[in-house]
Amino acid sequence: MDTGHDGDARQWRLTREAMDQAGLTPGQVWLRYFGLAGDAGEYEVDAYLNGVLALPAVQRDLVSHAVNELAGGAADAPYSRGLDGERNPGQGEAPDGR
Repeated sequence: MDTGHDGDARQWRLTREAMDQAGLTPGQVWLRYFGLAGDAGEYEVDAYLNGVLALPAVQRDLVSHAVNELAGGAADAPYSRGLDGERNPGQGEAPDGR
């Protein structure tokens, strides 16, 4: 996925890896994401999880949060706040305040 932002692509890639590691499907992730008040449709989330479509930071964070909740500790999807504690410019906090 070429978003012009390396952090965005890294978040997507690691979220997808966490989803796969936990044995989750894009449909399961979308259903939980939607329950967390996500704005993107199922096709958009599926496209994001397959590296075809970029989502805004808050929506990416909701997808990561959905993966983390569904994985129950079996995997860890990152938030846009940063993978090494850095905060990416123009991006808000994760839904749970991390």
